[in-house]
Amino acid sequence: MTGILGDEQRLLASRVGLARQIDRGSVVLSSRLAGAFLNVPRHPFVPVFYRRDGERFVPWRVKDGDPEAWLDAVYADDSLVTEVDGIHAEVAAPEGLIGVPTSSSTAPSLMADMLDALDVSEGNEVYEVGTGTGYNAGALSFLAGDRHVTTVDRTEALTDRARRRLNAMGFDPLVLHGDGARDFPEDATYDRLIATASVPRVPREWLKRLRPGGIMVVPVKGTLAGGTVARLTKLRDGAAVGHILHTPAAFMPLKTGPQVPPQMPDVPDRPGRKTALSARVLDDWTFSFFAQLHMPAGLVRTYGRQGTILYDPADGSVTRVADMHEGPPFVTSTGPSDLWRPIEAAHRLWQRLNRPRREWFTVEVTPVEQSVRYTAPDGEVHCWLL
Repeated sequence: MTGILGDEQRLLASRVGLARQIDRGSVVLSSRLAGAFLNVPRHPFVPVFYRRDGERFVPWRVKDGDPEAWLDAVYADDSLVTEVDGIHAEVAAPEGLIGVPTSSSTAPSLMADMLDALDVSEGNEVYEVGTGTGYNAGALSFLAGDRHVTTVDRTEALTDRARRRLNAMGFDPLVLHGDGARDFPEDATYDRLIATASVPRVPREWLKRLRPGGIMVVPVKGTLAGGTVARLTKLRDGAAVGHILHTPAAFMPLKTGPQVPPQMPDVPDRPGRKTALSARVLDDWTFSFFAQLHMPAGLVRTYGRQGTILYDPADGSVTRVADMHEGPPFVTSTGPSDLWRPIEAAHRLWQRLNRPRREWFTVEVTPVEQSVRYTAPDGEVHCWLL
């Protein structure tokens, strides 16, 4: 191999630089975790990724322009978009496309934070949901041993690419094409389970497949911004309990079961009401995860020129919140519920509780119920069902 990808010293320096970036952030790397980032290179797993050019996503290869800039981008502590609207960067037209990202390589510091929480030891049986590029599966293979790692993705093209690249690195984990919420090898159970796609609730099968004493690290996110990552340990009674990590995470949602996009009804022009709370509050990650706890499980959020729209498919309620050029924001609703009122109440409670940090919340998952709890300094306990 010629060029920058044939310069072993330059590639080693890039891996060392990435480990230092992670270590300077919120994650203090253990020697084993540092070893994973030093021994498993990132660039073989992301030979092509998208970069933003205005509204377009344009594929970027090492041969496109400055190879040093490309390598620096690969080993920066950033997520790299690898798929837009189901079109992988490797097969995209050179001019790129306009669309919505559907797969990416996780920012290494978040990846490190989740791997640190997972606490993988040699010989642990590990199940990863969301193979993606295969880079995280490579780190898991280094930590647990590749014959102890199973990774699954719903997109066959992703699993095929990841399998080839893992094999080229000398790793041979079990790479499955399937639904990560339900497709497991028969009778298999695991010591560790990690997801790199978000879920509104922990799938029941994950709890069933985790062994007592096992740990799962799962991004939990609804339609609002400010997703969280829960670290749960399974107890002998079958429940899993733990806490939310301090790091916010906006993982793409796990695709499971039939994919039927919700049909958002129109909000008719009708008399509404004023509100003191701007719709922009939902983009504040320190609050929006808390707001999500107060909303219906199937809530859908969209936004555009008319403002933020909230829709509850369960009862057909639709609420639009428009920030006005002059005067306070304006709320218009149709259906049985004004969906902005629970957001307003959640914001008042959040302020009364002195804006509690996400890592102060605990999570409990049982086969019957899933809940999030916060205990205030005065002993008052607040509980919300997921």
